[in-house]
Amino acid sequence: MIALSIIAVATVVLLIGQWVRTEVTALITISALLLTGILEPHEAFSGFSNQAVITVAAMFVLSSGLVRTGVVDYITATLERLAAGRLTVLLIVTGITTSFFSAFVNNTPIVVMLVPVMLAIAKHLNCPPSKLLIPISYFAILGGTCTLIGTSTNILVDTLFRQSGGSGFRFFEFAALGIPFWTIGFIYIILFSQKLLPERVLLSQLLDSKKRSSFITEMVIMAKSRYPGKKLGEIFPKERVRVLQLVRDEQVIFTPALDTVLAARDAIVLEADANTISKLTDGENLTGYAVADGDRVNIKHIDLETTEAVVTPNSSFCDRSLSEIGLFRDYGVHLLALRRLGRQHIYRLGNMSIRSGDVLLIQSDPEGLRKLQESENVLLIEGIEHSLRFPKQAPLALSIMLGVVVCSALGLFPIATMAVTGALLMLLMGCIRLSDAMHALEGPVLFLLAGTIPLGIAMDKTGMAGWIAENLTQLIGPWGPVVMISALYLLSNLLTEFFSNNATAVLLTPITLVVAQSMGIDPKPLLVAITFGASASFATPIGYQTNTIVFGPGGYKFADFTRIGLPLNLLLWVTASVLIPMIWPP
Repeated sequence: MIALSIIAVATVVLLIGQWVRTEVTALITISALLLTGILEPHEAFSGFSNQAVITVAAMFVLSSGLVRTGVVDYITATLERLAAGRLTVLLIVTGITTSFFSAFVNNTPIVVMLVPVMLAIAKHLNCPPSKLLIPISYFAILGGTCTLIGTSTNILVDTLFRQSGGSGFRFFEFAALGIPFWTIGFIYIILFSQKLLPERVLLSQLLDSKKRSSFITEMVIMAKSRYPGKKLGEIFPKERVRVLQLVRDEQVIFTPALDTVLAARDAIVLEADANTISKLTDGENLTGYAVADGDRVNIKHIDLETTEAVVTPNSSFCDRSLSEIGLFRDYGVHLLALRRLGRQHIYRLGNMSIRSGDVLLIQSDPEGLRKLQESENVLLIEGIEHSLRFPKQAPLALSIMLGVVVCSALGLFPIATMAVTGALLMLLMGCIRLSDAMHALEGPVLFLLAGTIPLGIAMDKTGMAGWIAENLTQLIGPWGPVVMISALYLLSNLLTEFFSNNATAVLLTPITLVVAQSMGIDPKPLLVAITFGASASFATPIGYQTNTIVFGPGGYKFADFTRIGLPLNLLLWVTASVLIPMIWPP
């Protein structure tokens, strides 16, 4: 059990720290379980053939099919027109739409699609996007709690419960708690989001707003220019430019004084808004540099083909350097600057590993930007149309999805059977291209499931789950099942804020089943507690993918999520503690 403890702790640390890709962490976990002899090969690789993993993968394809055919676009746009420019009404109708689709469709593509729409509306209403984007993410999370297929966590816990000999959950069984959750969360967001959310810089208006976000780039004093011999403060006024570093030959001067005399070929690392960078490089005195596949290349100016791109959670760019992803080679795109978690990064930009949520200031012609958008590795904030749609297939895609929902809800076929069949029909009927379907399979999520499911098996096999459950029962059991439900919800919720909702569910499910057996109660209420606790991630931008997606475009800081999300977490914890024992008596 000591070896398993080390493996489990190492897995958690790697997943939280994100020093290596999630897929690599999953393979490390599987290899460690095999090499230590804790699991046999068929047990260690069982995650890849697990029904939950297959179902989640099929749901990714189904969700992408609905988005690709424009079904979600059309309905969302219609409801937004009904809002008639009123912010509160806009939040209400968009919240209802987002929540509804998230109950049946993977919420990540829903939020990705809505971000540029909400940014455009915010610009039209002269409203900071930070007032709109966190609510959209929260609506998507709340909507996903209402059905069995609403989130991968629901599917996962249901599958593990059935594999342990349990009855599982019906298609709409989670709605008994999901609808009260959604109602309370919806009212909270409508009433308090505008008061608690900050006013942040609108990234899509970066090039023409008065209050600008800043970027970091490098400029070189040309030998034939009129700048050599002039003072630094004359060329780079401190009101508009913050000079971070001056490089002269081999000497590096940090935050040089404004009276520093400039010399030819001096390299200046500075922080400024996009328009200031454009004016400084518009001439023969300064040369600005961007990064093309790891190399510094000359940029003449920042024009209307300059935009911002947010790296999506399932992007193939993640954890790869610029030289590896080939932005310039494959798309003709130059990287001008990078912003990560609200912080600028200066050194060796070409060698930095790209991470989910990074905001890239890029420059290219419209065709290059369009190709980059079509790759679905980034979300372009403005100026480029959505990916290719197939509107003629929209009714067909909607019919396929309805068929999957109805047949699953009526119990005619298992959810896994219907999900795989629906995904196949989406492909055969031309609702989605094979390349798009393959891209829709979110590798990090699927590998995370495949890697943590064997860890859960190992915990059960070695007795670790029983040991933890025994201590948990001794500590909390005397207070009764209601307190145990509340405690498991809180534990699950705390873990998922900094860990992963799916990994949290996998690790807690075997422990929960043993706790229920030890206390002699129905495991359902306890499983519902960890399922909802793992899904209700509102207090951090890293606890849920949709939070990560809106983090960059909204210009948020980590504390912004805590300010609005923590009260909502506590409110839903109290709600779950009261309602779960009433709906599923222990």
